[in-house]
Amino acid sequence: MSARLPVVAIVGRPNVGKSTLYNRLAGRRMAIVSDVPGTTRDRISRDAEWNGRRFLLVDTGGIEDRPGDLLWEDVKAQTAQALHDADAVILVVDAAVGISPGDREATDLVRRSGKPYVLAANKADNLNRELGVAEFYQLSNIDPVPISAYHERGIPDLMEQLFEVLPIEPSDDEQTGSIRVSLAGRPNVGKSALFNSITGEERAIVSPIPGTTRDSIDSRFLYKGHDLTFLDTAGLRRRGKADEGIEKYSVIRTIGAIERSHIAILLLDATEFVTAQDTHIGGFIDEASRGVIIVVNKWDLMKEQDLDRQWVRAAVQDRFKFFPDVPVLFTSALTGAGVARVPETVVAVWDQFNRCIGRDDLSRTVFEAVGKNPPPTQGTIRPRIYKVAQTRTAPPTFEFSCRHPDLIHFSYRRYLENRLREAYGFVGSPIRMKFVPRDG
Repeated sequence: MSARLPVVAIVGRPNVGKSTLYNRLAGRRMAIVSDVPGTTRDRISRDAEWNGRRFLLVDTGGIEDRPGDLLWEDVKAQTAQALHDADAVILVVDAAVGISPGDREATDLVRRSGKPYVLAANKADNLNRELGVAEFYQLSNIDPVPISAYHERGIPDLMEQLFEVLPIEPSDDEQTGSIRVSLAGRPNVGKSALFNSITGEERAIVSPIPGTTRDSIDSRFLYKGHDLTFLDTAGLRRRGKADEGIEKYSVIRTIGAIERSHIAILLLDATEFVTAQDTHIGGFIDEASRGVIIVVNKWDLMKEQDLDRQWVRAAVQDRFKFFPDVPVLFTSALTGAGVARVPETVVAVWDQFNRCIGRDDLSRTVFEAVGKNPPPTQGTIRPRIYKVAQTRTAPPTFEFSCRHPDLIHFSYRRYLENRLREAYGFVGSPIRMKFVPRDG
């Protein structure tokens, strides 16, 4: 469950179709696609999935030698940073144009990175171009894969070759048996200071300059018999303000840390309260289905504001409605106030995250709820639930065997989730619910 998502970088000279391929693999139109070379000047990342395998996909600006052009020097630096942290690379060339000096430069850069790569000959949208990709053997001894990202041709062959070279990392729990906890939040909310206060070690650099921490630092220690591993992550900046490549990539590292954690601590700044970027980061945690704790840090600075904790807790929970029953803690990393409750709450949420409900007890709870409030009729058809079972933990996942599962409305699914939470808690833990057709 908590294996780190591998990172795949798409690299090549300008206008070979990197962004089109990115959009095809990411399943949505995220990057700007244009016939103007160099449209993508910054890196964009998105978690993607192909045939059940998930990975972080990174689009990069085009590699091109423009001496004296500071902008293009920045693009090259960002691409080099993406290559440094990638697990595998898709090197894209243009089958319609053939080999150019930019292709040779891009190939040299990928080779020097030492990362495994595949060669995608894009725009091979007819037989002549497919046959002509053999010329790209001049660049590399790797078989070029003819594709057309625009027409979705050759993509399965490319991905098959990619997964042959993409390493599969064992899950972190298998390696360590540890509860993994990510610290996520905007720059300068006090993540490093809280991290140091929790662990009692000065292993993270603490600075008032936003964005000082640019990589993840792991620190393991025992808490009342529980082995905890805290991942201190770089801050996520507001969109449009992560100007330098190394800081843009910190976003990817933070998402990666959330993905490989069991519990995510979302850190808020008491002096700024809840911002749009805070809820944006919360969305990452929600999408990853991780246990969550919200920590309002710098609470020592709020004494003169005379704010009531209950009011603040209610306001925070209102802004994060997609986190039902989320624990909200108040800390001061500077003074240490409230910090002891953080690992204590981590263990409590971990227990909820791994809670398993007996089949008979679960069935009784669900069918009592269904009896009191049956699924609404859709036209002349009434959906019906026949059976429920918990299929996994971390996160708790429940499968409902139904008649017409597609007609069970979101609001009714939320009703069932609320009944499960009332009966069993799951404080700080997401609940996954799957509605499937009944067998037979």
